[in-house]
Amino acid sequence: MLPQLAKLKGAALDLLFPQYCLGCGREGGLICSSCKQSLSRIAPPICPRCGRPEPGGQLCPDCVGWPASIDGIRSPFRFEGAMRQAIYELKYHNLRALAAPLAEMLGDYLSASPLPAEVLVPVPLHPRRLRERGYNQSRLLARELGRLVNLAMIDDCLVRQRHTPPQARTSNAAERRSNIAGAFACRDQRLQGKQVLLIDDVATSGATLDACAAVLKASGAASVWGLVMAREI
Repeated sequence: MLPQLAKLKGAALDLLFPQYCLGCGREGGLICSSCKQSLSRIAPPICPRCGRPEPGGQLCPDCVGWPASIDGIRSPFRFEGAMRQAIYELKYHNLRALAAPLAEMLGDYLSASPLPAEVLVPVPLHPRRLRERGYNQSRLLARELGRLVNLAMIDDCLVRQRHTPPQARTSNAAERRSNIAGAFACRDQRLQGKQVLLIDDVATSGATLDACAAVLKASGAASVWGLVMAREI
């Protein structure tokens, strides 16, 4: 009876507050099937570390000299068009309902391109930023993805201990790595021996994910991969 009531409640809400596609404005869903199909995807060959498109599938020039801690970063989409708009609405305009359809796309990507994962860990926000925004968009994505792929989410082990300016305000990879250095810590050893899949909304240089990976591996994580919704190319 409860599932039927939930469906009726959902149908009533859709009737009273219809959803409109962020890409084309069509009524029916936050990202319609047509716009979903037109999203700019990242397809092989890619750099095996940062996940950017790279002819031949070798390490890209940026990764050749990068002593990264993270095992690799993957993303289904480029950070542009309707995907950029969707992430912006989720992150800054409190459109939390987007977490479910976006996580579904991440789940589809994982099914087609599996990554080593025993537990999901969202990239944390500093408490100050969390108070300002009211929620962590990466946690919303990780929670919804965990339900889809049957993986536990641990969101209270990896913490952000230093408030930093947004990475988007830095001009290059070196500045981003310097900006984020020492920003994260692990509270305990719960992730020791675990295959960790870090979840975030967007990756640019990969500096934030790598800083998280360094801390997690120092605390005993067996492997750390990053999965983000979109990647700046």
